[in-house]
Amino acid sequence: MPELPEVETVMRGLRPSMEGAVIARADVNRPDLRWPFPDRMAERLSGRRVMSMRRRSKYILADLDSGETLLIHLGMSGRMTVSGDPLGQFVHDHPAQEKHDHVVFHMDNGARVTFNDPRRFGAMNLLETATAETHKLLAVLGPEPLGNDFHEQHLIAAFKGRRTPVKSALLDQGIIAGLGNIYVCEALFRAGISPRRETGRISAARVATLVPIIREVLQDAIAAGGSSLKDFRQANGELGYFQHTFDVYGREGHPCRRAECGGIVSRITQSGRSSFYCGKCQR
Repeated sequence: MPELPEVETVMRGLRPSMEGAVIARADVNRPDLRWPFPDRMAERLSGRRVMSMRRRSKYILADLDSGETLLIHLGMSGRMTVSGDPLGQFVHDHPAQEKHDHVVFHMDNGARVTFNDPRRFGAMNLLETATAETHKLLAVLGPEPLGNDFHEQHLIAAFKGRRTPVKSALLDQGIIAGLGNIYVCEALFRAGISPRRETGRISAARVATLVPIIREVLQDAIAAGGSSLKDFRQANGELGYFQHTFDVYGREGHPCRRAECGGIVSRITQSGRSSFYCGKCQR
């Protein structure tokens, strides 16, 4: 599933063609994805100007001049790609429609934005912009890891006294929004902290070091266009390439990248997910 860097990459790729432009026509080619589309979605989107685009956790949010916000989740295999962009940022002509092109936005600037999702775990909804942050999907989210509300004191307080393994705590969207399996593994490696360690047994000083490290990992991944392991594509159809610089994720049995370590990357299962780490230098 795309994590924060992938969703941020897609959102930034969509902005030049969507923000400030009008959705001249929206084609909705099926009644649902993960859940049913809202009533009259095509009608409510057609003719609306996109006032701004932003990301919250793993959701893309497009604020419309109708006072509604389009919420988009890419799911496991969803892609949003742009063709025919008049700004010259995308070289692709409009392709022939494919079987899994479930929603298509025809923008008034000549761009076409297509949501393709073979596995149909993605989702779209329309929320009232004024109260969007109180919607059940967004209200439960913790602070954005790249925002000012994510700081040392927040993480220290969230970890204090808990017996939860640090890997599970960092995946808790109520503690930090948008982190997923890949980037938690990579952040814990850079911090030298084992994914097994209980949060309440990590010193406040070590917890504090996680804040800039998490930000650094996410910023590095965004700069690389995210990670393409299976289905992920950027808005221009290109692959991300952060996967080529993974330190531990997917590297089971390979030597630790710290030259002085000499350890081997291991994989364990935690809460049904694979955790990759070096047992020698992550304590």
